[in-house]
Amino acid sequence: MSAGLADTSVIIDWDDPAVVKALPDEVGVSTVTMAELAAGPHLASDSRERARRQARLQEAESLFEPIDFDRDAARSFGVIVAAMAEVGRWHHSRFADAMIAAVAHASQLDLYTRNPDDFAGLKGLLRVNGV
Repeated sequence: MSAGLADTSVIIDWDDPAVVKALPDEVGVSTVTMAELAAGPHLASDSRERARRQARLQEAESLFEPIDFDRDAARSFGVIVAAMAEVGRWHHSRFADAMIAAVAHASQLDLYTRNPDDFAGLKGLLRVNGV
């Protein structure tokens, strides 16, 4: 049985059959992803999008018991940021991505994302799977 951590982009596109098909048997999410999903409805520009984002948040809350960004993930965060910086991919806008990658690294899980280029430089630290 395979397991992995889905980043926020995967959860946003959770209803796409191609996304679901590309995921491992067991899928986890981090508390960082849940935080990004919680912010989503507040950042929507219209009521339809706000409702769509709220529904996705509620679905994720019902499906997952998120993995905490804990002390081990905090330690992994430094390694992740250094690796991203080495290939020119670190920027403060990548903060949440780096935190999610740190949770995957600390939990020894593969990372699943719709945006694999956002995680460039992490080869050897964790496996990043584009979905």
